[in-house]
Amino acid sequence: TMEPMMKTLATFSFRHRWFVLATWIVGVVASAMLSSAVGGEYADGGRLVGTDSDSAYELINREFPDNGAHSVTVAVHSPAGITAARPKIEQFVAQVAAETGVVAVESPFPTEQGGGGGPGQISADGTVAIVNIDTSIASANGEEVVLVAAIETAADTLRAQGVGVEFADYAFATGSVPASEIFGLIAAVVILLIAFGSVVAMGLPLFTAIVGIAIGLAGVGIWTGIVDTPDFTVQVASMVGIGVGIDYALFIVTRFREALARPNATPETAVVEAIATAGRAVLVAGCTVVISLMGMFLMGLSFLHGLALGTASAVLVAVAAALTLLPALLGFAGHKLDRWSIHRRPTVVKESVWHRWSRTIQRRPKAFAVTGLAVLLAAGAPTIAMRLAVADMGNDPVGSTTRAAYDLISKGFGPGLNGPLVIAVDTPSTATTESAGDLAREIADLPGVAMASDLIPSESGRAGLIQVIPTTSPQDVATENLVRHLRDDIIPQSGLTAHVGGSTASDIDFSHQMATRLPVFIGAVLLLSFLLLLTVFRSVLVAVKAVVLNLLSIGAAYGVMVAVFQWGWGGSLLNVATAPIEPWAPMMLFAIVFGLSMDYEVFLLSSIKERYDASRDNSGAVVEGLAATARVITAAAAIMVCVFGPFVFGEDRGIKLIGLGLATAVFIDATIVRMILVPATMELLGEKNWWIPRRLDRVLPHVSFEAPAIPGRSVQPGQPQPLPAPRPRELVR
Repeated sequence: TMEPMMKTLATFSFRHRWFVLATWIVGVVASAMLSSAVGGEYADGGRLVGTDSDSAYELINREFPDNGAHSVTVAVHSPAGITAARPKIEQFVAQVAAETGVVAVESPFPTEQGGGGGPGQISADGTVAIVNIDTSIASANGEEVVLVAAIETAADTLRAQGVGVEFADYAFATGSVPASEIFGLIAAVVILLIAFGSVVAMGLPLFTAIVGIAIGLAGVGIWTGIVDTPDFTVQVASMVGIGVGIDYALFIVTRFREALARPNATPETAVVEAIATAGRAVLVAGCTVVISLMGMFLMGLSFLHGLALGTASAVLVAVAAALTLLPALLGFAGHKLDRWSIHRRPTVVKESVWHRWSRTIQRRPKAFAVTGLAVLLAAGAPTIAMRLAVADMGNDPVGSTTRAAYDLISKGFGPGLNGPLVIAVDTPSTATTESAGDLAREIADLPGVAMASDLIPSESGRAGLIQVIPTTSPQDVATENLVRHLRDDIIPQSGLTAHVGGSTASDIDFSHQMATRLPVFIGAVLLLSFLLLLTVFRSVLVAVKAVVLNLLSIGAAYGVMVAVFQWGWGGSLLNVATAPIEPWAPMMLFAIVFGLSMDYEVFLLSSIKERYDASRDNSGAVVEGLAATARVITAAAAIMVCVFGPFVFGEDRGIKLIGLGLATAVFIDATIVRMILVPATMELLGEKNWWIPRRLDRVLPHVSFEAPAIPGRSVQPGQPQPLPAPRPRELVR
C-alpha cells in the first residue's frame, strides 16, 4: 500500500517545516526566473494538418507568397456615399500602406497603376466599401500590437472626418476575460470562513493554493518555450489550479481538524493521519484530473498540447503543495488552528443535518435514485441536438468593432461576404488552367453561391485562386453544406486537384475534427479513470457508477448549453443570440469538469470506503462518509461556481458559453450527483458495492484507503466493528 510512503512524507514535512516552507518559497522565485528565461510566445492558433483547408493554405502559401501572412477586412461606411468620401478614404489607404508590416492595401477605387476597385468592393447602395489590408505579421506579438495601433490611429483620423471605420478582425477587439480568479479568491475567503469559522483554518488552504498556482503559472510560461501553447492557457490553468488547490487543502485541513480533536492526539499524529488518509485521496483525485487534461492530446491538434501540459502541471504542483507545504503549515499552526475564530464551534456533534439527509435517502433510495436520474436525463436531452460550429462575428457584442463590421458587410453585400471561400487549384498545364476557368464559371451558377470570381492565376501559372461568396453567413448550416458539396461533388467531377480554404472552410474543418475526436477523447478518459478507481477502491460497481454518474452530470451541462446558446432559451437574459456551440467548448468542459467532479467523487468514496473497511456496514459507512465530507464538497463546489460564474457576465460569447457550462456542471455534480444519486445507489446496491472478482483483485496493484494505526484513534483498521446503534454515533468534526 501507499501508507508507508505517505506517512514518511507527512512526518518529514511536519518535522522539517522550516526547510519545506523555504523550499517552496525558493521554488516560486526560481520557477518565475526560469519562465522568463526560457519562455516563448503564446500560439494564436494552429495548423489543421491533413484537412482540405490546410492543403489549400499550403498551395496558396507556395504559389502566392506575396499575399501576406494575415489579411484584415475593413468596412468603411459613409451615409453621404462612398464616392463623395473618396479623397478621405484614399488618404486612409495611403497612410496604412506606408506602415511597417503592411504588404498591400486593396482600395475600393481604381488606382493609376490599375490596382484596386475590385468587383464587389462597393455596395449596391453606395454607402459601404471594403478595404483589404494584407500584412506580413501573423501572430499575436509585439509587432502586431504596434501595427494594430497604427491602423487604429489612421482609422480615428478618418472617423473624425465623418466616415465610419470598423474592423472584421479579432486583433482589433477590445473585450477582456473577467478576472474570475480574483473574484473566486474573495468568494473562497468568505466560504472558508463560514465552513471553518477560523481565520487560520481559512488562510492555510488559500496560502497553499496561491503558492501552488504561482509555480503552476510559471510552469505555463516554461511550456511556451517547448510546445505550442495558446494564450488562454493562463486563464484555464489559473481556474483549475486555484480550484483544485483549495479543494485539496480544504479536504486535508478538515481531516487534520477531526484527528486533532481526539483524546491524546498531537499535531504530528493528526498531520500523519490527515495525509495518510485524505492525502491519499488527494493524490488519486489529482491523477484523475491530470488524466482528463492529458486526454486533450487525443484531439490531434498541436496547439492544445501546451494547454494540456500547462494545466496538468499546475494540478500536479497543487497536489505536491497539499502533500508537503500544507503539512508544514499545519505544523506551524498546531493547536492554534482555531485561534481567531469568528464563532464558537462545538467539538463534538451528535447529529448533523447530513446524517439526517443520508438516512432520509436510505429510507427511499429508489425514489431518490429515479428522480435524480430523471433530472439529469431531462437536462441532458438537448445534447442530442448539439451542433458544433464556430459562431461568426454576428454574435459578437453589440457595439464592438467586429460586430459593427459584420453588420455593415451583411447590409451592403450580404452575409456571405463575412466568410468568403477560397478555392486553390493546382494548374500544372494549359489544359488544367482552362478546366479551372470552367470550374469557376460552374461554381458561380451553383445554388447558395452569391458570386464566384474568375480564376486568378499565380505568377508562375502553376496554380490559381477562385474566390467564392456564399449567400449565407459563415455559421449557417447551408454554408457548411455548400463546402461539402464543393469538396465531395463539384471538384472531384472536374478532375482537377483543388482545395477549399479560407477562414470559413478552416472553421468547418476544425468543427469536424473536434466532433470526430471528441468521442475518442471522452472514451479514453473514462476508461483510464475507471481503471484508476477500480485499483483504488477494489470495486467494479463503484468505479462504473462513478464514471457513469460523472458522464451524466457533464451531459446535463451540455444540455443546458444547447438549450440556452443554440436554442435561445433564456438567451436574452445573458444577451446572447442563437448560434451553434463552439467546437472547443465540449472538450474544454469535459476536461475541466470531469477532473473536478472526480475530485468530489474520490473525496466522498474514500471516506465511505475507509469506514466500510473498519465496520463492514455499508449503510452506516455511507451515512458517516457523506456526513464527514458533505460540508467540504459543498464549500469546494461553491467556490468553483464563484470562480466560473463571472464568465457568464463577460462580453464574448465563447466566454459566456464555457462559464455557464462549468458553473452548471459543478453545481449539478455537487448537489444531484454527490448528495442524492451516490448515497441512493450505494444503498440500493448494498454489499454488492464492494464486489470484485478474486482473480482481478489479485492482478490489480493494492492502493488501499485503510486508515493507519494512530494513537488515540478509536477505530483501528481491520478490526470488525459492531453494527451502529439506531441513533447515530458521535461525529467528531
